[in-house]
Amino acid sequence: MKRRYKIAGWILGIFGVAFLVLGFVISRNADCRPAPPLAAGAATMSAVVSRCYGPPEVLKLERVARPIPADDQMLVRVRAAAVNPLDWHVMRGEPYPLRLSAGLGAPTDAAMGVDFSGTVEAVGKSVTRFKPGDEVFGGRTGALAEYVVVRESRAVALKPANVSHEEAAAVPVAALTALQALREEGKLQAGQKVLINGASGGVGTYAVQLAKVMGAEVTGVCSGRNVEMVRSLGADHVIDYTKEDFTRAETRYDLVVDNIGNHGVSDVVDVLAPKGIYVIVGAPSNDPWIGAISAPIRASLYSPFTDHEIKFFIAQMPQSDMEYLASLMRDGKLRSVIDRRYPLAETAEAIRYLETGRARGKVIVTVE
Repeated sequence: MKRRYKIAGWILGIFGVAFLVLGFVISRNADCRPAPPLAAGAATMSAVVSRCYGPPEVLKLERVARPIPADDQMLVRVRAAAVNPLDWHVMRGEPYPLRLSAGLGAPTDAAMGVDFSGTVEAVGKSVTRFKPGDEVFGGRTGALAEYVVVRESRAVALKPANVSHEEAAAVPVAALTALQALREEGKLQAGQKVLINGASGGVGTYAVQLAKVMGAEVTGVCSGRNVEMVRSLGADHVIDYTKEDFTRAETRYDLVVDNIGNHGVSDVVDVLAPKGIYVIVGAPSNDPWIGAISAPIRASLYSPFTDHEIKFFIAQMPQSDMEYLASLMRDGKLRSVIDRRYPLAETAEAIRYLETGRARGKVIVTVE
């Protein structure tokens, strides 16, 4: 029996050491790598890159090789880009498990940004849907640069003529997240009651408008300074969270879309209608180990104790959804709320501001 206990102790010890080593490897920040040399005569462009993990100071504006479109791709001259929480998670490499795919010690891909709007400058020989001169918007890694290449079949659509590049660049990640939270995850139907917690942020401002397009009765939750703005987006009711806690009110909702994660799961579930759904989009992310992952963890732990559906998801970027959002903008049913604009050289400041959590709508980076 004693021998069995010793073996068990050794096994636990080995696992403990392995866990500590893995934790060190994942959380270690390597020094910033130097920029690779450019090929002689190569066409170049300015781009924001991150060659190590860390705060906004690690972001640098460098001259890098201009991408060359493949047969099924097009080269887009970026006019405006937008920053998202996704960008600062990638920049910091947090939560740490993200690094298992993004790169240990330092990111394997230094390119930054996803949302863009610009003008098609060249197309591959297989491209038929777009042509040089077309104004487009979409999502592609490396959007914080003068040029980006994107496949014509991916997350890109024609920009409506009545929308500026800045307004279009604000849309992809945030509006797609809002749309899919309401439609796919929340199964929202006309006439239902939906509450948007964090209605004044990037995802929230689009969620309010899209829920109204879908025929819902919308309640937005935000701070007092944003009440009128959220109401102007179409919200039927607006709650100032500094004065009222929606989890303590008597109203019951068919769907709660939570962009903040500042209430306990049980508190939110208590305000759901009998078949209501709770969709978690965002959560506090100060812990470098679990960050926003805390949301699905809490949801999964609570799910066995309720009949309500509790969901956490990561938005996809299908072209059909991009085109749907474009049609709504064209018809004046969806607009972008832009808080601040920064030039490409000040992208670090744009992300620093976004990290404060005080942005109203979207933060835009202009590319001259």
